[in-house]
Amino acid sequence: MNILFLAAEATPFVKVGGLGDFAGSLPNELMRLSSDSTIPEAVDVRLVIPFHTSIDPEAFAITPLSAFVISHDTGPLTAQVFTCDVNGIRVYLIKGAFIDDCREVYSQDSILDAKKYVFFSIAAMQLVKTLDWQPNVLHANDWHTAPAVYAHYLNKLHTKSKNLAQTLLTIHNLPFMGSGASPVLRAFGLPPAEDDRMPEWSRHLPLPLGLLTADRINTVSPQYALDVLTPEFGAGLESLIMHRRNNFSGILNGIDSGVWNPETDDRIAAHFDDQRFDQRLLNKTALLNELDLHKDIRKPLICMISRMDYQKGVDIAYEALKKIATEDWQAIILGAGDPAFEDAAHNLEARFPERVRAITRFDEGLSHRIYAGSDIMLIPSRYEPCGLTQMIAMRYGCVPVARATGGLVDTIRDIDLDRKGTGFLFPVPSASSLAFSLRRALSLYRDKRRWKAIQKRGMKEDFTWKASALNYLKVYRSLMNS
Repeated sequence: MNILFLAAEATPFVKVGGLGDFAGSLPNELMRLSSDSTIPEAVDVRLVIPFHTSIDPEAFAITPLSAFVISHDTGPLTAQVFTCDVNGIRVYLIKGAFIDDCREVYSQDSILDAKKYVFFSIAAMQLVKTLDWQPNVLHANDWHTAPAVYAHYLNKLHTKSKNLAQTLLTIHNLPFMGSGASPVLRAFGLPPAEDDRMPEWSRHLPLPLGLLTADRINTVSPQYALDVLTPEFGAGLESLIMHRRNNFSGILNGIDSGVWNPETDDRIAAHFDDQRFDQRLLNKTALLNELDLHKDIRKPLICMISRMDYQKGVDIAYEALKKIATEDWQAIILGAGDPAFEDAAHNLEARFPERVRAITRFDEGLSHRIYAGSDIMLIPSRYEPCGLTQMIAMRYGCVPVARATGGLVDTIRDIDLDRKGTGFLFPVPSASSLAFSLRRALSLYRDKRRWKAIQKRGMKEDFTWKASALNYLKVYRSLMNS
């Protein structure tokens, strides 16, 4: 079973968001499964990513492999391919003018991004023709690699070959469709679709074209697969996805249990597990000291680790904390993004200087310490395809208070609905709804016995990649047999 895996980012090379974790972790787990005696076929996964300017070639022993020419309206463009092996996986990195011109993984210029990722997608398809290894399945991710799916489909139509790879397109964030890409697609010879099942405005955008033409499509949690069939979450494509529903599913993401493990994490003050749970308090003490908060470990410590943007509902969290100002709590906010939301976080700290700390930067080490030392994790997303924050928080004994949407519903059991609950869900994306659930959590926090039971239940949840990888293997197998 040969799988060609295309993504805009992947750990350990480059990571901006959850896609980086996904593309860095799932191929590794698939390769590990290949040695499992219960898996009937060998699995060979190869990863293709852009050779972003931020990737250090010496850090990964990256070497040149090949070069070829891609057709474009302005004349032929050269794509260079480099390669390396990481964790037993062959990785191909593609360079070229449009990739070299953009120093960021994702820019604020939609045309610049479109040129970069359409070029990358076309080059990835051209790369396949040069290898002595042929994929059975092409697995693309989000709009950045959806043009590869569309180009592959057009090639199938042209050659009428039945031996070309089957395609799977995974949706990680539906509203991001590749806006502004229409002239870029045309310049690379990819025309708009003529299909009445698509809204007219979507017929020249990368993600909708991929959703139309992929052999299978999926998203990153079962609940989000249901959400995107509705007008509220479907971003105008709910009708198209409904047409594809027989070839559409949701597979929950996982987390890297090697990176996120309180028993071995070298970034936290004290290791702990559900049998050495009292050790966890040492992390809370260290965190309070580090951020100069009141040293009373009995006071509930609320946290939020998030990208600062509208989707994540950070504004909802700020207003909810104001609404519960009469309660006894402290809070830590960590994240970066929209400057307006960053400023609002600092304004909240200025309003409550004795109880709030706002750190508006990306800080991986501090995030580990916050997970290990905080009591309550806020996840107020307006929508959430899957989310990893709640899984990591529970693994570290930090109880989530989250919006009831997408993957948050699939991974958190509300304590009022399930006697074996692992957190708190609130139904409406509003400050009042979140504040109500926060008061529920703070009330239960006072019952130390029950609170510890919730923490330990969360720590025992299995959010590793193995179950997800097995489900992807089933999809690949189905594609190969179709």
